[in-house]
Amino acid sequence: MISPYVRRLRLADEVRTLRTKAGLTQAQVAAKSGLSRVVLSQLENGHGVDQADIIAILDALGVDGPYWTKVMTIAREAAERGWWESNKAMGERQALFANLEAGAATIREFQMIFIPGLLQTPEFTAARIQADGLADRPGYKAGKAVEARQIRQRMLRRPDGPGYEVIIDEIAVRRRCVPADIMRRQLHHLTAVVHDNPNITVRVLPLEAEIPGYRVPRSAFGIYTFPDPEDPTVVTVDTVTDDLVLTQPAQVERYRQLYDLLREAAMPPADSLAFLREAAEEPTG
Repeated sequence: MISPYVRRLRLADEVRTLRTKAGLTQAQVAAKSGLSRVVLSQLENGHGVDQADIIAILDALGVDGPYWTKVMTIAREAAERGWWESNKAMGERQALFANLEAGAATIREFQMIFIPGLLQTPEFTAARIQADGLADRPGYKAGKAVEARQIRQRMLRRPDGPGYEVIIDEIAVRRRCVPADIMRRQLHHLTAVVHDNPNITVRVLPLEAEIPGYRVPRSAFGIYTFPDPEDPTVVTVDTVTDDLVLTQPAQVERYRQLYDLLREAAMPPADSLAFLREAAEEPTG
C-alpha cells in the first residue's frame, strides 16, 4: 500500500526540482506546457494531481526514458484514492492520519494527554468524541469516526504493516479523561494488544523522569517514515484545532532528536507493560 498524500509531496518535489534544474520560472514552464501558473503552483505545493498535466510538464521540460516512467508512477500513486475518501464523516484530521498510516514503514508517536488512537477501544474513542463535543459538528458522525479508527488499527495487524512505537506520558494514564470503568478496560486492552503484536512497542514516560537537557515536549507528535527512501519523512504535531504537518529536514530532525530523548527517559517496554497492568487494577474513588 502507499500513502497518496506522501506521494503528492514527493511529486511536488520532483516537479519543482525539474523546473529549477531547467532554470525556468513557474510562469515559463506554464507557458511551455500550456498549463496555467495556478495549476503548476498547486502541483509544486502538493495539491491536486492530474496525470495529463504531469505529462505536459515532462514533455515541456524534455523528460523521457526511465525518469519519465518514474515520475509518472509517482503521479499515478499520488492520484489514488484510499478507503478514507469514502468516509468523509470520520473528519479531516483522522483522514489525514489514515492516509499517512496507509503507506508508512515506521510510525513513532509521543502522546502526552490521551491513549493513542491506534490503540484505543471503541468505547474510549466514543467517550472522547462526546467529551470534545465533536458529535455536534456539521457532517461529522460519531459512529463513522469510531468505525474508521477501528479500520485504521487493522493496518498494524497486516503482515507488511508498519513498525509502531509509542511513548505515552504517565499523565495520559493517570488523568481522568473518560469514566473510570472505560479507562480500566482501555488499559487492559492496551496491554493485551501490545503483548500479542511484536510490531507494537509501548513505553511509558514517568512523571518523575528527567529528560536529558530538560527538553520537555510541548505537544503530542508523530514521525512517519516510508519504504521509498526518497519519500519525505513526515512529522505531525497535534494542536487544539488542527494538525501541523512538517517535512522540511531541519524541522523533522528536531522532532527526531526530541523523540530519542523521550525514549531515553521512558521506561523499558517490559516495565511499561507492568506499569500499565498495575494501573488497570488500581482502585478508583
